[in-house]
Amino acid sequence: MKRILTIIFSIMMFCVHTMAYTVVIDPGHGGRDVGAVGWISREKDINLKVALALGNMIKSNYPGIKVVYTRSNDTFVELRRRAAIANKVKADLFISIHTNSTAAGKKGTTAQGTETYTLGMHRAADNLAVAKRENSVITLETDYKQKYEDFDPNSSESYIIFEFMQDQYMASSVDFASMIQKQFATTAKRINKGVHQAGFLVLREVSMPSVLIELGFINNRKEEKYLASAAGQKQLAKSIYNAFVAYYKKK
Repeated sequence: MKRILTIIFSIMMFCVHTMAYTVVIDPGHGGRDVGAVGWISREKDINLKVALALGNMIKSNYPGIKVVYTRSNDTFVELRRRAAIANKVKADLFISIHTNSTAAGKKGTTAQGTETYTLGMHRAADNLAVAKRENSVITLETDYKQKYEDFDPNSSESYIIFEFMQDQYMASSVDFASMIQKQFATTAKRINKGVHQAGFLVLREVSMPSVLIELGFINNRKEEKYLASAAGQKQLAKSIYNAFVAYYKKK
């Protein structure tokens, strides 16, 4: 009888743990904010397709886990609203999905590969450039200076605040980010550009472990073809999913 009760208790605890876990998936950009643009695709579309594929994988294999999207179609969602969604549902993990581009834009680039960011102070000019590009979406919002306390996404001085922020979720975020990059290299066979820190507003606002993923460079012709393909999007989603499973099982 004691053994039976122990088994029942273990099952109950497993179910409670699983049902309590919530993942918020944030497809970057959307609606009037198209994000980076390539020759044959737009960032907002790639982000959404990979995000939905990732969510479906989690729901199919872990039906007890709650998956919440900040957007599930082509709509514009303010950065602060994206974070508010995650905070409202008391998410355990926040995954923001983006597609990279260099300053060259449609002129093309040889830059390629995936990289994953956690919140922090930029330590390199390239990291700051990525943060500036992703944060610039707030300029499409009404009264953005008031909403974000006079934060200027194009001013380097505005990012000094991230130097002083204490992120209690940093270790978990970096751990998950490292798993993602490992899977991108092994599952999707992408070039691993590593884990970095930068001042992303959407990560600053959330109260849980969080990462911002750059799937690849849309202004690299070869990489864009991969990013825009159904097969490529499936591999990228599978990579993030595999990393999520590894991360989740450690909790």
